[in-house]
Amino acid sequence: MAKEIGNRIVIDEKIMHGKPVIKGTRIPVYIVLNLLAGGMKLNDVLLEYPDLRREDIFACLRYAAHLAQDEVGILQ
Repeated sequence: MAKEIGNRIVIDEKIMHGKPVIKGTRIPVYIVLNLLAGGMKLNDVLLEYPDLRREDIFACLRYAAHLAQDEVGILQ
């Protein structure tokens, strides 16, 4: 069973082993976040992944912010 997070991210055990992905794609949220964290500009990410929209990238950032807000552990 798929779980929607907002209107742009979905978690479905049948897609990418249950990793959060951009809805309607097989692009994992973590790929988008890693590209941005590595210094890639938003427009370059959109060129690299033409199926993405700006709103998808912002949804990834909101998802990461939500997870970080709820995180209680210490990174090692």
